[in-house]
Amino acid sequence: MILDEQTRMIQDLVRKFVDRELVPLETHVLNNQLACDDGAQIPPDEYERLRKVSKDLGLWGLDAPVGLGGMGLSQVTMACVFEEMGRTVVDFILPPDTPNLKMLDAVGTPEQKERYLRPYIEGRLNSRIAISEPGAGGDPAGIRTRAERTADGWLLNGRKIWITDAARVDFLIVMARVGNGQRQEGITAFIVDQGTPGFKIERAIPMVGDTLTYELVFDDMHLPENALLGEVGAGYAPMQIRLNNKRLEMAASCIGMAGRALEIMSAHARERVTFGERLADRQAIQWWAADIATRMHACRLMVRDAAARIDAGEDVRQETSMMKVFATELAYDACDHAMQTLGGMGMVKESPLFHMWGRARIMRIYEGPSEVHRQAIGRRVLLGQALTARA
Repeated sequence: MILDEQTRMIQDLVRKFVDRELVPLETHVLNNQLACDDGAQIPPDEYERLRKVSKDLGLWGLDAPVGLGGMGLSQVTMACVFEEMGRTVVDFILPPDTPNLKMLDAVGTPEQKERYLRPYIEGRLNSRIAISEPGAGGDPAGIRTRAERTADGWLLNGRKIWITDAARVDFLIVMARVGNGQRQEGITAFIVDQGTPGFKIERAIPMVGDTLTYELVFDDMHLPENALLGEVGAGYAPMQIRLNNKRLEMAASCIGMAGRALEIMSAHARERVTFGERLADRQAIQWWAADIATRMHACRLMVRDAAARIDAGEDVRQETSMMKVFATELAYDACDHAMQTLGGMGMVKESPLFHMWGRARIMRIYEGPSEVHRQAIGRRVLLGQALTARA
């Protein structure tokens, strides 16, 4: 796919931002991560500086609606942005987070867009989504958190788990079930402000990949009527919009991650000599490099094709499942081969490789485990629902 001039310019600008502003922070961030498990990475002063620099460069609200102050860029362009951002272990998001943005834009009321989406685009609010529950992770249709109507709104009761940054967000999009329907029936989205009575953070759960998640409890949490996001019982479709965009973001960032691992591996292989021969001249290393480069090229084509289909409004569930599996396993293998090539130096926690490897590992689980996606892909193929023949 040939990129237009605007996309190439944006990608080049983001690459320079990553190289000049984020990569130099990696040593400090990694040392800080090793010293604590609270998920804090970027020092507050550096975080605010990065926000100012990225905003001054015009990198905020890239794919946000023009009518709400965004640039309205395509998902093809955003795939290139995510690929560049994936090259660093410094966890900095260019406001706002695309997946929640798309969900709010798709079904939010005009009032919700002004109250939540506009400040979200402007970087004044941050958000996450709460889907997973104990017993309902890879299968979101198994959600048990329930919402009941009251005289003046809603009452939520239930539990969520593996929710990233829940202690720091301004609001959450919470998926709950209304009524006694089974599977996808009754799934409904709600906007929950931080600090709402009945909203309790049960515990923090540090995970591999420098990820800090939380378990949440909703105990008779009262919400106003306007907390309803979209229609009652119709939350699965907008949630799928969010999941498709998140999987696109993940897959694109995995390409960047694999590329960084390949760069580190290649630089070491050119310098390291064992038994009188450079590692770069050994067939095993050459085959690893060839395999990673080939899979990166294939993955980039998959991602950009899916992005173009999202821009065209097509159903991309099959494509996003395919690229989610392909990309996360690519990133994991690239990091693993790079660590193997570096030997002992590839095992140290001070190396970006270790942290990228951890992120690639956890990516194979969240937003749908590889096995669940393979099952979904296979079922569609065997039932004749695959869209592989589309032009």
